[in-house]
Amino acid sequence: MSVPVFIHTFNYPDLLTARLGVTEKIGKMQQNRLLTLLTDFGLQDVYVGVMKGAIAQIAPTLNVVDLTHQIPPQNLVAARFCLLNAVPYFPDGTVHVAVVDPGVGSRRRAIAVQFSGGFLVGPDNGLFSGVLEQWPAIAAVELTCPDYWRTPSPSHTFHGRDIFAPVGAHLACGVPLDRIGRAIAPEALISFPIPPYTQTGNHLNGSIQYADRFGNLITNIPSKAVLGQPWSVVVPVANANAETDISLKSSPTLTLPASQTYNDHPPGTPLALVGSHGWVEIAVNQGSAQTQLQLTCGDLIEILLLD
Repeated sequence: MSVPVFIHTFNYPDLLTARLGVTEKIGKMQQNRLLTLLTDFGLQDVYVGVMKGAIAQIAPTLNVVDLTHQIPPQNLVAARFCLLNAVPYFPDGTVHVAVVDPGVGSRRRAIAVQFSGGFLVGPDNGLFSGVLEQWPAIAAVELTCPDYWRTPSPSHTFHGRDIFAPVGAHLACGVPLDRIGRAIAPEALISFPIPPYTQTGNHLNGSIQYADRFGNLITNIPSKAVLGQPWSVVVPVANANAETDISLKSSPTLTLPASQTYNDHPPGTPLALVGSHGWVEIAVNQGSAQTQLQLTCGDLIEILLLD
């Protein structure tokens, strides 16, 4: 005698209808949504993969874009910069999940924020402050509803997998922001501002805010500050390798004239230009400015606007 076997496959709307009373159809909800991931997890371990698995359990057809997983560990300044420079290239409605979280498991809040370009999901530690300085928050919630987490008992050390990735997937599938947590005032979000550059006469004073994998040093001075006029960058070289560069032996500073491309100078030559990200950048053609000039994030630089 054969025994009939009944198999019911839940799709996303069925599951949410059963658990949360949501009736929207996934095709309609997902048609214009993307989800991005930015972390400091690296690629050696499985952390990024299991975050994607948590997303796929909720929305297996959702488009997920990896911005980077090579943020230096716990480096909020680098994460802030990378997210700020990535957000403008994505369509409205994109959900950006970012996890650089030195305070994971502590009293720091887990949040989701709506802004004009979409949503931000991650820890409330200033990581999103660069984006929100450009595109202010419309609404924000603390993630207090475990129905939208992977588990109601999340790991104390992996909120990326158990809270942020699932919440991001639910948002990308159309779940309203006010269902996933308790409203908080946008102005109460933790801010991590980069000190702005200053101008005195024809002198612009700023600092290095990021070093990329090529050793290019990106300053906090935007292209609009030097647009339409000749300029040069003055950098300190007290710690640079004067043994290999004769120009460093007679002065504690080095003046780098503005260039348009890296190839405007011979290999190994320091230079300054406006990078593709729209910030003034210090580079070395086919080399590392960070290594050659011994400069890093937070170091001060000066731009001279030339007559």
